[in-house]
Amino acid sequence: MTQSFKIHSDISVAETLPSSFYRDSKIFEKIRNDIFLKSWQFIGDDSQIKLNNSFMPYTILDGFLTEPVIVTRDDESKVHCLTNVCTHRGNIIALGPGKSKKLTCCYHGRAFDLKGNFKSMPEFEETKNFPSKNDNLHRFPLEKWGSFLFAGLNPSFEIKNVLTVINERVGFLPLDQFTYEPNLSKDYLVNCHWALYCDNYLEGFHIPFVHEGLNKVLDYSNYKTVLYDHCNLQIGFSDESNEIFTFPKDHIDYGKNIAAYYYWVFPNMMFNFYPWGLSINIVKPLSVNKTKVSFLTYIFDDSKLHKGAGNDIDKVEREDEFIVENVNKGIQSSFYKSGRYSPTREQGVHHFHRLIAQFLN
Repeated sequence: MTQSFKIHSDISVAETLPSSFYRDSKIFEKIRNDIFLKSWQFIGDDSQIKLNNSFMPYTILDGFLTEPVIVTRDDESKVHCLTNVCTHRGNIIALGPGKSKKLTCCYHGRAFDLKGNFKSMPEFEETKNFPSKNDNLHRFPLEKWGSFLFAGLNPSFEIKNVLTVINERVGFLPLDQFTYEPNLSKDYLVNCHWALYCDNYLEGFHIPFVHEGLNKVLDYSNYKTVLYDHCNLQIGFSDESNEIFTFPKDHIDYGKNIAAYYYWVFPNMMFNFYPWGLSINIVKPLSVNKTKVSFLTYIFDDSKLHKGAGNDIDKVEREDEFIVENVNKGIQSSFYKSGRYSPTREQGVHHFHRLIAQFLN
């Protein structure tokens, strides 16, 4: 029987997820179906499908979900997210980006339009009751935010609601002008459970102890966490001597010295806004004790790079890796069961654990 989880709604009396959650391979598999297959996932930006009749393949969480999709822009400039698996014999259709009015499988020549509708298939004249709706490509829910694309697998919540919340504070930024910088983007392999990595991200409690450089930039005494339904926000305050946002007068935080907005979206996406642009972190489970974290850098104002809270992200990441890998070792102990939350500093972790319990139960 699979273990059930309960996190008390009152953080002052609640206990954290038990160590078994992070160690049990059966729970790890349950997470795949009950959490990630019901989630939204970031699938890049639309830079490769700017033109009509173009397409771009993408694999969602390769090594975990390994779901092959293809993003298309049809001749009416509408963007779609389709399965990249041919409905004939399961071949991968698109092996790279391209431009065409149709998608053609290289195995037996089955063709589809860029909306995913079946168009033609050689040697099927004698096949009865063909084609049917099952011969079309499956269409996934797709949401576009600026130039950024999100695909829903079998989502249990609306990503629009999450993006509306984020836009309350970053909507003044020209997101469609943010430019991907591959030279400042990087993948990290971390020897820990994926949720431990998120636990660490979701609290600023550790900053004075782990991140000496970042602690000098951020005003820890004013560090703030704001909770929403399927996301939360950590606000990093600073002073005028560091890089801070310049807000319009009608902004909710006008007059405040804010160096960073750290948004987390359930279950595994992080959107870190700095005055220079955006660092997107996608946490990708590989196994119970191994995680890949993709750091994707999008620049808006390169004159502010390498300054303030968004400076030396690689150093901060390495410091975080050291801690979460040690925690991953520690929770293997037969004598550690669960912990307690700081009501003033770990609201984000408590929120995350309650969502996990909700989805798994």
